[in-house]
Amino acid sequence: MKIKLFFLVLIATSCMAQKTTIYTIGDSTMANKPNPEENPERGWAQMLPDFFKSNVVIDNRAVNGRSTRSFITEKRWDSVLKTLKKGDYVFIQFGHNDQKEKDPKRYTNPHTAYHNNLILFVKETLQKKATPIIFSSIVRRNFNEFGTLVDTHGSYPMEARLVAKELNIPFIDLQYLTEQMEESYGEEKSLKLHLHYKAGEIPFYPEGKEDNTHLSIKGATEVAKMVINELKKQNLSISQFIK
Repeated sequence: MKIKLFFLVLIATSCMAQKTTIYTIGDSTMANKPNPEENPERGWAQMLPDFFKSNVVIDNRAVNGRSTRSFITEKRWDSVLKTLKKGDYVFIQFGHNDQKEKDPKRYTNPHTAYHNNLILFVKETLQKKATPIIFSSIVRRNFNEFGTLVDTHGSYPMEARLVAKELNIPFIDLQYLTEQMEESYGEEKSLKLHLHYKAGEIPFYPEGKEDNTHLSIKGATEVAKMVINELKKQNLSISQFIK
Protein backbone atom coordinates (compact mmCIF):
# COMPACT_ATOMS: atom_id res chain seq x y z
CA MET A 1 0.00 0.00 0.00
CA LYS A 2 2.82 2.37 0.93
CA ILE A 3 4.64 1.54 -2.32
CA LYS A 4 1.48 2.21 -4.36
CA LEU A 5 0.96 5.52 -2.58
CA PHE A 6 4.57 6.48 -3.23
CA PHE A 7 4.21 5.92 -6.96
CA LEU A 8 0.93 7.85 -7.07
CA VAL A 9 2.62 10.82 -5.42
CA LEU A 10 5.57 10.47 -7.80
CA ILE A 11 3.27 10.46 -10.84
CA ALA A 12 1.31 13.47 -9.53
CA THR A 13 4.51 15.38 -8.86
CA SER A 14 5.80 14.55 -12.32
CA CYS A 15 2.58 15.78 -13.94
CA MET A 16 2.77 19.05 -12.02
CA ALA A 17 6.39 19.52 -13.03
CA GLN A 18 5.42 19.16 -16.68
CA LYS A 19 3.08 22.12 -16.57
CA THR A 20 4.15 25.15 -18.57
CA THR A 21 4.56 28.34 -16.56
CA ILE A 22 3.99 31.84 -17.86
CA TYR A 23 5.90 34.33 -15.72
CA THR A 24 4.71 37.90 -15.99
CA ILE A 25 7.15 40.61 -14.90
CA GLY A 26 6.32 44.29 -14.80
CA ASP A 27 4.58 47.03 -12.85
CA SER A 28 1.23 47.80 -11.24
CA THR A 29 -0.70 47.83 -14.52
CA MET A 30 0.08 44.12 -14.74
CA ALA A 31 0.22 43.04 -11.07
CA ASN A 32 -2.23 41.03 -8.96
CA LYS A 33 -4.29 43.27 -6.67
CA PRO A 34 -5.24 42.33 -3.09
CA ASN A 35 -8.77 41.97 -1.68
CA PRO A 36 -10.41 41.20 -5.06
CA GLU A 37 -13.84 40.82 -3.44
CA GLU A 38 -13.76 44.49 -2.40
CA ASN A 39 -11.02 46.08 -4.51
CA PRO A 40 -12.18 47.06 -8.04
CA GLU A 41 -8.60 47.43 -9.34
CA ARG A 42 -6.99 44.72 -11.45
CA GLY A 43 -3.73 44.24 -13.30
CA TRP A 44 -4.21 42.85 -16.80
CA ALA A 45 -2.00 39.81 -16.10
CA GLN A 46 -4.26 39.04 -13.15
CA MET A 47 -6.98 38.16 -15.66
CA LEU A 48 -4.88 35.74 -17.76
CA PRO A 49 -5.75 32.50 -15.90
CA ASP A 50 -9.29 32.75 -17.32
CA PHE A 51 -7.91 32.42 -20.86
CA PHE A 52 -5.49 29.50 -20.55
CA LYS A 53 -5.93 25.75 -20.24
CA SER A 54 -5.37 23.91 -16.97
CA ASN A 55 -1.92 22.69 -18.06
CA VAL A 56 -0.60 26.26 -17.77
CA VAL A 57 0.35 28.09 -14.61
CA ILE A 58 0.28 31.90 -14.59
CA ASP A 59 2.94 33.07 -12.14
CA ASN A 60 2.39 36.81 -11.92
CA ARG A 61 5.56 38.40 -10.51
CA ALA A 62 4.68 41.97 -11.53
CA VAL A 63 4.77 44.37 -8.58
CA ASN A 64 3.41 47.87 -8.03
CA GLY A 65 5.93 50.64 -8.58
CA ARG A 66 8.70 48.58 -10.14
CA SER A 67 10.90 49.56 -13.04
CA THR A 68 13.42 47.41 -14.89
CA ARG A 69 16.07 48.79 -12.55
CA SER A 70 14.30 48.10 -9.25
CA PHE A 71 13.04 44.71 -10.42
CA ILE A 72 16.66 43.69 -10.93
CA THR A 73 18.22 45.37 -7.89
CA GLU A 74 15.58 43.94 -5.55
CA LYS A 75 16.52 40.46 -6.84
CA ARG A 76 13.02 39.86 -8.14
CA TRP A 77 14.41 38.81 -11.51
CA ASP A 78 16.82 36.42 -9.80
CA SER A 79 13.86 34.78 -8.06
CA VAL A 80 12.21 34.16 -11.45
CA LEU A 81 15.40 32.66 -12.89
CA LYS A 82 15.63 30.18 -10.02
CA THR A 83 12.51 28.33 -11.18
CA LEU A 84 12.32 29.30 -14.87
CA LYS A 85 12.62 26.14 -16.97
CA LYS A 86 12.72 24.97 -20.56
CA GLY A 87 9.40 25.54 -22.33
CA ASP A 88 8.23 28.33 -20.02
CA TYR A 89 7.37 31.88 -21.11
CA VAL A 90 8.20 35.30 -19.72
CA PHE A 91 5.92 38.27 -20.46
CA ILE A 92 7.88 41.52 -20.00
CA GLN A 93 6.19 44.92 -19.63
CA PHE A 94 8.00 47.83 -18.01
CA GLY A 95 8.10 51.56 -18.63
CA HIS A 96 5.70 53.42 -16.37
CA ASN A 97 8.14 53.59 -13.46
CA ASP A 98 11.32 53.69 -15.51
CA GLN A 99 10.17 57.25 -16.28
CA LYS A 100 10.47 58.40 -12.64
CA GLU A 101 13.27 60.96 -13.10
CA LYS A 102 13.10 62.05 -9.45
CA ASP A 103 13.74 58.52 -8.17
CA PRO A 104 17.27 57.20 -8.92
CA LYS A 105 16.33 53.77 -7.60
CA ARG A 106 13.79 53.38 -10.38
CA TYR A 107 14.63 55.76 -13.23
CA THR A 108 16.32 54.45 -16.36
CA ASN A 109 17.43 56.31 -19.46
CA PRO A 110 15.26 54.72 -22.19
CA HIS A 111 18.11 54.56 -24.70
CA THR A 112 20.70 53.03 -22.37
CA ALA A 113 19.76 51.40 -19.03
CA TYR A 114 16.16 50.56 -19.96
CA HIS A 115 17.23 49.17 -23.33
CA ASN A 116 19.96 47.05 -21.78
CA ASN A 117 17.83 45.82 -18.89
CA LEU A 118 15.32 44.48 -21.40
CA ILE A 119 18.19 42.77 -23.23
CA LEU A 120 19.24 41.16 -19.94
CA PHE A 121 15.72 39.79 -19.33
CA VAL A 122 15.56 38.40 -22.85
CA LYS A 123 19.02 36.82 -23.00
CA GLU A 124 18.77 35.20 -19.58
CA THR A 125 15.32 33.85 -20.46
CA LEU A 126 16.69 32.36 -23.67
CA GLN A 127 19.60 30.82 -21.76
CA LYS A 128 16.99 28.88 -19.79
CA LYS A 129 15.46 27.73 -23.12
CA ALA A 130 12.30 29.63 -22.27
CA THR A 131 10.49 32.13 -24.51
CA PRO A 132 10.48 35.87 -23.79
CA ILE A 133 7.76 38.17 -25.14
CA ILE A 134 8.16 41.94 -24.84
CA PHE A 135 5.16 44.25 -24.42
CA SER A 136 5.11 48.02 -24.71
CA SER A 137 3.33 49.72 -21.79
CA ILE A 138 -0.40 50.31 -21.78
CA VAL A 139 -1.36 53.95 -22.29
CA ARG A 140 -2.62 56.29 -19.62
CA ARG A 141 -6.05 57.78 -20.12
CA ASN A 142 -4.66 61.21 -20.91
CA PHE A 143 -7.09 63.22 -23.03
CA ASN A 144 -6.28 66.90 -23.52
CA GLU A 145 -8.78 69.76 -23.60
CA PHE A 146 -9.53 69.01 -27.25
CA GLY A 147 -10.39 65.36 -26.59
CA THR A 148 -7.14 64.07 -28.06
CA LEU A 149 -5.43 61.12 -26.36
CA VAL A 150 -1.87 62.30 -25.69
CA ASP A 151 1.15 60.01 -25.20
CA THR A 152 2.93 59.98 -21.83
CA HIS A 153 5.55 57.27 -22.42
CA GLY A 154 8.07 59.06 -24.62
CA SER A 155 10.83 56.82 -26.01
CA TYR A 156 10.21 53.75 -23.85
CA PRO A 157 7.78 51.90 -26.16
CA MET A 158 10.10 52.42 -29.13
CA GLU A 159 13.04 51.02 -27.18
CA ALA A 160 10.97 47.97 -26.25
CA ARG A 161 10.19 47.45 -29.92
CA LEU A 162 13.85 47.89 -30.89
CA VAL A 163 15.04 45.30 -28.38
CA ALA A 164 12.50 42.79 -29.66
CA LYS A 165 13.58 43.43 -33.24
CA GLU A 166 17.29 43.37 -32.38
CA LEU A 167 16.99 39.99 -30.64
CA ASN A 168 14.30 38.63 -32.97
CA ILE A 169 11.74 37.83 -30.30
CA PRO A 170 7.96 38.38 -30.20
CA PHE A 171 6.70 41.91 -29.51
CA ILE A 172 3.16 42.97 -28.63
CA ASP A 173 2.49 46.67 -28.96
CA LEU A 174 0.14 47.21 -26.06
CA GLN A 175 0.66 50.95 -26.28
CA TYR A 176 -0.93 51.00 -29.73
CA LEU A 177 -3.63 48.46 -28.87
CA THR A 178 -4.68 50.26 -25.69
CA GLU A 179 -4.50 53.59 -27.48
CA GLN A 180 -7.06 52.24 -29.94
CA MET A 181 -9.15 50.95 -27.05
CA GLU A 182 -9.20 54.28 -25.18
CA GLU A 183 -10.05 56.20 -28.35
CA SER A 184 -12.81 53.76 -29.31
CA TYR A 185 -14.45 54.24 -25.90
CA GLY A 186 -13.96 57.98 -26.03
CA GLU A 187 -13.15 60.49 -23.32
CA GLU A 188 -16.22 59.82 -21.18
CA LYS A 189 -16.89 56.10 -21.61
CA SER A 190 -13.19 55.27 -21.12
CA LEU A 191 -13.60 56.29 -17.46
CA LYS A 192 -15.06 52.80 -16.95
CA LEU A 193 -11.76 51.22 -18.00
CA HIS A 194 -10.02 52.86 -15.05
CA LEU A 195 -10.72 53.79 -11.44
CA HIS A 196 -13.15 56.67 -11.23
CA TYR A 197 -15.48 56.78 -8.24
CA LYS A 198 -17.22 59.57 -6.40
CA ALA A 199 -16.90 59.89 -2.62
CA GLY A 200 -19.12 57.29 -0.96
CA GLU A 201 -19.82 55.45 -4.24
CA ILE A 202 -18.03 52.25 -3.18
CA PRO A 203 -16.70 51.21 0.25
CA PHE A 204 -13.15 50.55 -0.97
CA TYR A 205 -12.70 54.23 -1.90
CA PRO A 206 -14.77 56.10 0.67
CA GLU A 207 -13.22 59.43 -0.32
CA GLY A 208 -13.51 58.73 -4.04
CA LYS A 209 -10.88 57.96 -6.66
CA GLU A 210 -9.62 59.43 -9.94
CA ASP A 211 -6.98 57.20 -11.49
CA ASN A 212 -6.29 57.26 -15.23
CA THR A 213 -3.35 54.83 -15.14
CA HIS A 214 -4.62 51.72 -13.39
CA LEU A 215 -7.34 49.41 -14.60
CA SER A 216 -10.80 48.42 -13.47
CA ILE A 217 -12.01 44.83 -13.88
CA LYS A 218 -13.47 45.86 -17.23
CA GLY A 219 -10.28 47.57 -18.37
CA ALA A 220 -8.00 44.73 -17.28
CA THR A 221 -10.24 42.16 -18.96
CA GLU A 222 -10.22 44.13 -22.20
CA VAL A 223 -6.41 44.35 -22.18
CA ALA A 224 -6.06 40.63 -21.40
CA LYS A 225 -8.33 39.86 -24.37
CA MET A 226 -6.10 42.00 -26.59
CA VAL A 227 -3.05 40.06 -25.43
CA ILE A 228 -4.72 36.72 -26.15
CA ASN A 229 -5.88 37.85 -29.58
CA GLU A 230 -2.40 39.10 -30.44
CA LEU A 231 -0.76 35.85 -29.33
CA LYS A 232 -3.11 34.01 -31.69
CA LYS A 233 -2.64 36.53 -34.49
CA GLN A 234 1.14 36.16 -34.37
CA ASN A 235 0.69 32.37 -34.32
CA LEU A 236 3.09 32.00 -31.41
CA SER A 237 3.74 28.60 -29.87
CA ILE A 238 1.99 29.71 -26.70
CA SER A 239 -1.29 29.75 -28.63
CA GLN A 240 -1.61 25.99 -28.11
CA PHE A 241 -2.29 26.64 -24.43
CA ILE A 242 -5.13 29.12 -24.98
CA LYS A 243 -8.66 27.88 -24.30
